[in-house]
Amino acid sequence: MSSDNDLFRVLIYDLTRQRGELALLPGRRQFIGGSGLAALLYEKYGLPGAAPFDPGQPLIFAIGPATGYFPLMSKTVCGFKSPYNSNYAESHAGGRSALALRFAGYDALVVTGKAARLSTLVVGSRRIELIDVHYLAGADVFTTGKLLRKIASGASGHRSILRIGPAGENGSSYACINVDTYRHFGRLGAGAVMGGKNVKGIVLMGDGDLPLPEDKGYAKLFKDIHEKVTSSGMMEKYHNLGTPANVLPLNELKSLPWRNLAATSDPDADKISGEAFAEKLLMHNAACSGCPVGCIHVGMVREMFSTSHRFAIHQVAYDHEPNFAAGPMLGVVDPVEVLAINDMADRQGLDIISAGVALAWAVEATEKGLISEKETEVKLTFGDAAAFKRAMWLIGHKANEFYALLAQGTMAAAAHYGGGDYACVLGQEMAGYATGETYFASQTVAFRHSHLDTGAYSYDQKHKEHDVPAVVKFLVDDERERVLLTCLVACLFAREVYKPQTMVDILGCLGHPELAANLDTAAENARRARWRLKIATGYDPMATHIPKRFSEVTTWKGPVDAVYMEALRQGYARAVAELGAPLPAPSA
Repeated sequence: MSSDNDLFRVLIYDLTRQRGELALLPGRRQFIGGSGLAALLYEKYGLPGAAPFDPGQPLIFAIGPATGYFPLMSKTVCGFKSPYNSNYAESHAGGRSALALRFAGYDALVVTGKAARLSTLVVGSRRIELIDVHYLAGADVFTTGKLLRKIASGASGHRSILRIGPAGENGSSYACINVDTYRHFGRLGAGAVMGGKNVKGIVLMGDGDLPLPEDKGYAKLFKDIHEKVTSSGMMEKYHNLGTPANVLPLNELKSLPWRNLAATSDPDADKISGEAFAEKLLMHNAACSGCPVGCIHVGMVREMFSTSHRFAIHQVAYDHEPNFAAGPMLGVVDPVEVLAINDMADRQGLDIISAGVALAWAVEATEKGLISEKETEVKLTFGDAAAFKRAMWLIGHKANEFYALLAQGTMAAAAHYGGGDYACVLGQEMAGYATGETYFASQTVAFRHSHLDTGAYSYDQKHKEHDVPAVVKFLVDDERERVLLTCLVACLFAREVYKPQTMVDILGCLGHPELAANLDTAAENARRARWRLKIATGYDPMATHIPKRFSEVTTWKGPVDAVYMEALRQGYARAVAELGAPLPAPSA
């Protein structure tokens, strides 16, 4: 029998039946929450063998036991079967989503079925409603947000608005879910899954109460952590320049991708540095709910209307990854244009990293004669920001056969037109680091194919030696600690603050002493459950592939060693296959 503190409170909403029900599910001591809870819920409600757009597939939003109680415990984990690769996938976002779920009284929301018409789901502690919004069909993300704020008013400050743009409605494999304007469930197509369910928006109404822990040590523990976050300097980088501070150091290390990774450094890097963005465009900092750091940097873009000679000002959030994908990867070095490209991708509901890297491939494919302006409709040239803004719209709307293919990912387009050797895809379109073999191999194999799944990009910057067993051990060990954070659910920027002993103290303070005493075991359970699901839905880590372009890269260590990189890929893939092995059958 499970005690109350082992139970998850989960709202299951069936769009087809327009009915929600509360489920109390045991498993906190085995899976913690967040990533572990999402995996537990997919095991219970998911259809591993069915297509990603099967109405029965769940779209899961899960938070952790520390959400709302401590600084930077501010992320929500979205679990789903990805239309990009047909594997079980995760995406993480902040904004107000996590605290809204907590104040609504749920550890998770599971959305199944398909609405009869384009709809918005409103969920709170005292309200569950499905609203017909067919008139929002084709509306961009920001127009949708404005209207949803009026349609679902209330719970001011504790309301989170999730919505999709045309890309999600059109089934782009890397359509994202926009969260409270500045954050996203991005990369592997959560927005397309939401669109496939005929859902334009989800409004989380944090309209309930949050009782504080009874433990007398809570106030002191909170204060200690808050001081580390705000006064120790650990998080200073994220508040000041933010992750765009990475641009100049990466360029100096020959680790910044330029023009579809044809180069790893460029003398124009200073034009799109974090310092340049702060000086020319920064309007203000913003933060996810429950975060005192303020790592969200919001810049200004002016849009001129040629017919009236008037202009509008758009506020666009930026950090290193969007800047990389709309900037150096496309050969664009004007910060204003970088933000404008990002803004257009945002409006369509596209993941800017995937879309930017896909367009970089398209430019090179054009240069090599594989595609022409007949397919692209605009002449795609490195550095031509106007063409890229138009192309973002064309991808979001799947304007023709070429853009429909590109909307399914770079490799889908390359399979049709050729050019796979220079497709910058490591499981998915690469992020903004070209640090070397460890990073390239890790992102190829890793669970989310994300630079944040491990610290590989940092490892590359510190190690020259070629030691396959040592690197594989690092990747496996580092992933375990990060999974623990994504089960709680902490922002991964706070990983230097939330060390294992601090997490044990937190769980003890929150009334989970048994979980605290077995935290390593629970984190490993969660990690293995994720890998089992990914493999059960078709992922074969040994079949992963690193395109030729990545063996042509030169970093501060010299030319990439393709033989060593392949050995790393195989070594890490074998470790992952072992982690994701099916559980032994119970004895009779």
